Amino acid sequence: MRVKLTLVLAIIMGLITTALFFSYMKKFDAAQAVDIVWVEVIAARQPIMKNQSISADMLYMIQVPEKGLHPQTIKSTEEAEGKFAVADLAAGEVLLSHRLRQVEEETMFVSRKIQEGYRAVTVEVNAVQSVSNLIEPEDYVDVISTPAVHDGKPAVSFILLERVRVLAIGRRMVEAGPDTQYEVYSSVTLELKPQDAVMVINAGERGSLSLILHSRMIPAA
Repeated sequence: MRVKLTLVLAIIMGLITTALFFSYMKKFDAAQAVDIVWVEVIAARQPIMKNQSISADMLYMIQVPEKGLHPQTIKSTEEAEGKFAVADLAAGEVLLSHRLRQVEEETMFVSRKIQEGYRAVTVEVNAVQSVSNLIEPEDYVDVISTPAVHDGKPAVSFILLERVRVLAIGRRMVEAGPDTQYEVYSSVTLELKPQDAVMVINAGERGSLSLILHSRMIPAA
């Protein structure tokens, strides 16, 4: 009899303890919820490609906790609209100001376009070597080296570097727009790793360099 009574009391005490625990946790969660301050920020509604112009319909507003918010978080559509992404942005990604740029920021200083760990190097080209002067900033090219020949031996060209980003053509650092006048240029500035820049300079001293252009078309999935 005493054993049964002890068991019943233990069950009752367990139920009371459980009820008190859940009551406490409910109050604790409610208190925490009250302490959280939410703020509205701007996120990408869809994937945004590097160098793509950002419009308002690509963005939407979400709420995130204010605590721990990055100081460069964009909080209004106006801060992002009309700018360009400096890197690929995933759908749902919160926008940060340092990951966007204005076209004007790149018309004066090529140094603002160079990625960390890279260098800018300029190569001399003519119309043929530059695909009839049709290469534009932000295009990607392969660099072809043709060493100078001696003793009547045939010239042998080879691919020196592949998929190199173009920073500028002549002194123009942004893509041509509808109002941009055609210009003939004799130099192209490339973005290269330091060791690749040295290799290109050496190849230019020993012969000629040509550029072949990559397509900008994105294959269908």
